[in-house]
Amino acid sequence: MQGAIARVCMVMAAAILNHPLLFPKENTTLQDQELIARMREHEERLEMEEARLEKELSQRDSKQEEPSSEEGYSWYFWSTVSFVIFFAIEMCRVQGGADTEIRPVEDEDMLLESGSITPRTMVLDKDILSDFCDKCTYTSAHENWRVREFVEGFADDLLESLRSVCDREADMEVWDFVGIGSMFESWKVCKPLMCDLIVPFLPPDPYSFQFHLWCSPSSDTPPDMQGCGKIKVTRLGENEEGCLCGSANLGEDMLCLLHGKDDTLKVDHSPDELLCSRNTHFLAKDQVMKWFQISVTKAWGRISHKYDFEVTFRNLDAAGALKIRFRSGKVIVMNIIPVVQLEDTDAYFVSHFPSNCDSFPDPYWPLSFAVYERNLLKHFAKRLPQHSCHLHCLQIVTFLHRKQTGLTGKSALTNYHLKTALLHLLLSKRPSVWGIKSVEHRLRDVLSFLQRSLNEKRLHHVLIGNSNVPKEVQVPEIIRKAEPINLFRSLVLQRELYATTVRHFHEMLRNAPVLIQEYTPQLPNGGLHQTR
Repeated sequence: MQGAIARVCMVMAAAILNHPLLFPKENTTLQDQELIARMREHEERLEMEEARLEKELSQRDSKQEEPSSEEGYSWYFWSTVSFVIFFAIEMCRVQGGADTEIRPVEDEDMLLESGSITPRTMVLDKDILSDFCDKCTYTSAHENWRVREFVEGFADDLLESLRSVCDREADMEVWDFVGIGSMFESWKVCKPLMCDLIVPFLPPDPYSFQFHLWCSPSSDTPPDMQGCGKIKVTRLGENEEGCLCGSANLGEDMLCLLHGKDDTLKVDHSPDELLCSRNTHFLAKDQVMKWFQISVTKAWGRISHKYDFEVTFRNLDAAGALKIRFRSGKVIVMNIIPVVQLEDTDAYFVSHFPSNCDSFPDPYWPLSFAVYERNLLKHFAKRLPQHSCHLHCLQIVTFLHRKQTGLTGKSALTNYHLKTALLHLLLSKRPSVWGIKSVEHRLRDVLSFLQRSLNEKRLHHVLIGNSNVPKEVQVPEIIRKAEPINLFRSLVLQRELYATTVRHFHEMLRNAPVLIQEYTPQLPNGGLHQTR
């Protein structure tokens, strides 16, 4: 009997020593699946051993005479002590629950790594900020408009030449370009001078595009493809019930009253000719970019004699990524991006994002709302104070981000994230607080918003699923009612990328005063250096 009691005590002692609360803190990461599995396995073994001992004790009790009073008291004493110990441990665990929050230790260390530097405590000189804003305004007013004027004229000429080298019966139909991005939203500040132009195109007759959005009721889009869609190339009449003119020979004497005679005489194209993925009817981005790059090269060859500058492709993997170099040494960068318009909206499926490293496999095309975002900024400009500071805040933050990237390398943070943070604040704050004298406070607001978003690993797209967007912006209803999309989803899945991004942001806060002061020099005669 005494031996059995000793074995029970040893089992309970082992359970106490293996309780999770007694592990060192650095080993209590609850996201370690292997550790959790071992703990559960050990717990099951303890339960089995305890059940076996109880069964053995009951069998011995039935065979032996009733124990003496001393032995009975000893058994009850040890049982009571064991219960009290377990009860005390459980009470401590419940009481300390708030201190044992389930989150990775590494993430917590990263968030506290930067010490006392926060957007609220960083030192910003109001005079230097004002000087920086003056120079940004000067650059935007006196240089950007000339660059836009040149780019628009050159793009018109290039696209007209492109149409002349394309086969109107077999090639895609190219429309006029649309200017998007910082240069056309008046917040461009850093060199080089860069203009983003999107160029919509359509398939040749009698083909058309059908769209399968990620937010459609019957969509099978994977979670990592949220915000994307597939583009199917269909022939006129293929999906119209009751019409056989596209699939049957009607003869010379019969005419389809729905589509007309000319529609039935079009020659069929193979999927490759329609720039589709292999063995599918879905439009392929790599095929489109290859076609567009070849077409732009031919188009430039026809008009190059008219211009006194050099044009080269900056990136062979990105169609329309052009670099224009003048004899004076001045450089202008153009991104002419082939896109597909989503029905009659201002949303476009883009073949690639010039400033984004993320790639989406075919046949998924990311959807861009750049035109709606530009319209949203115009909407705010009409309601903010006459000399507002919202674009200045964006210029300063993108400037700091670019300079910090030059110092420590790339991270997951992009200018689009910075712009999204500003738009969220514009939607949530009163227009009156965006006066030019409030630039310091609003700048801290933008940086604080970004810091919270990084801490939570969550930054929602400003237009998708956001009911606060004014109806005057005319965001499509299906986009407005869709589930919000987290632009920081990659930070949730990739711990190393998250660590790099957090360090980048903290270093940017630490270096902000020096960077702003260093890169706002003045010439002796009162003129201004161009911001580098």
